[in-house]
Amino acid sequence: MLRLRLAVAVLLVYLHALASLANSSSITQSGIASIYTASSGPKTANGERVRSGALTAAHRTLPFGTKVRVTNIKNGSSVVVRINDRGPFVRGRIIDLTPAGARALGFSGIARVTLEISP
Repeated sequence: MLRLRLAVAVLLVYLHALASLANSSSITQSGIASIYTASSGPKTANGERVRSGALTAAHRTLPFGTKVRVTNIKNGSSVVVRINDRGPFVRGRIIDLTPAGARALGFSGIARVTLEISP
């Protein structure tokens, strides 16, 4: 009986957390962005060709097709990109942008950014 009560309590806490997440207007993440190019490979993880002029990006866990607003913390510039690849695979980095995305944010190399994912 105690196990059943514990299982119900855990389930209620889990359902409450899911409901809170679903009701939130967006999810945010912050960290380091970097740039990737066609030298990373001819195709992205979802099968598209790498196009340096496209506003696309690589993220480790977000579903392909997710649109993310990326904001450069230093200058306030922001751009919406579509996730179509996996990465970055460098510790501490949260997103890899195409050169077009990095240009729109006003950086070359790496930059501190925030990501806003709208459901």
